[in-house]
Amino acid sequence: MIQQCTPQPARHPNPTVKAQRLAHIIFERPDLEKAEKFLHHFGLHTADRTDDTLYLRGAAEAPYCYVVRKGSKARFAGFGLEVASREDLDKLVKLPGASVVEPLNTPGGGEVVRLTDPAGFRVEVVHGQTPYPAKPVREPLSLNSQQATVRVNATQRAPACPPEILKLGHIVLEVTDYQAVCAWYTKHFGLIPSDVQLLPDNVPFITFFRLDLGDTPADHHTLTFGQGLWNQFNHSAYEVVDQDAVAMGQRVLRDKGYNHAWGIGRHLLGSQIFDYWRDPWGFKHEHYCDGDVFTADNPTGVSYASKASIFQWGPPVPDNFLKPKFSLSAIIELLKNLRRSPDLSVGKLVLMARTLL
Repeated sequence: MIQQCTPQPARHPNPTVKAQRLAHIIFERPDLEKAEKFLHHFGLHTADRTDDTLYLRGAAEAPYCYVVRKGSKARFAGFGLEVASREDLDKLVKLPGASVVEPLNTPGGGEVVRLTDPAGFRVEVVHGQTPYPAKPVREPLSLNSQQATVRVNATQRAPACPPEILKLGHIVLEVTDYQAVCAWYTKHFGLIPSDVQLLPDNVPFITFFRLDLGDTPADHHTLTFGQGLWNQFNHSAYEVVDQDAVAMGQRVLRDKGYNHAWGIGRHLLGSQIFDYWRDPWGFKHEHYCDGDVFTADNPTGVSYASKASIFQWGPPVPDNFLKPKFSLSAIIELLKNLRRSPDLSVGKLVLMARTLL
């Protein structure tokens, strides 16, 4: 049984706006051709391209969900959220450090307000994009069971090609000022904590946030924030049609020689069937299907974090999946964060290591 714990990330009673959709993710890469090749094998399609920027999309009507900008080094550069109205953009320009409302000179057009969250991540808030025609996708394969035989005198043959990505599903980030970051997103975008995971001392450690879409079911998590040693990208996830698409994605990416990170398995929180791959620069990308969805009135779950809490079934979590990558610059940054952040301490580092490593 969970004992009483410190204040958790919680719903805000009157958020500035309510985000409606995870619009896109932004990366910088030194080699656009190499990035595009991986993403095509992963299942995305190029929507547009300039000399220094790639825009890729899935099958949904969103004009793009993945942006790659030319940069001197590979890094995560931010993400976009969609809001319901121009009035929402006008509310957000009043936040500290916000840009004015600007035209969005990207596929689909629209308008944007650019913000920076407490972790320093860039957030592009968009409205008014013109949708693109949805791409056709195959129907999920039917499954026979003892209780229901739905396929008679017919075979199962999933197409041997990159899986059809339906949408960008979620982004997971590690942050040093965990409480401040969670509070910023609940206050300004109305995010709802679906599940909060605790360290053994009952201090919140990871929060899975969903969008507040009222009575419309929303994915279990669209943004997830975990207590980190420094502010960094953990992974991004993309929904595919069914479990055969997840498995075919593994076959295609393995045949192409990419680096497998972890899977196939099923998560415990969110229930997704997952498979993780690393792009040519080591950044984790997840194929998933069969995720949980909740309406706004579903209460927040609270549980303890552990390796076992990450998945219901599948291969063991690889050591390099969760272990931080240390370098001299990373150690220097960690020492600065230990002195600066109210959410980090040596004791917490020890608990985090005991919990997940």
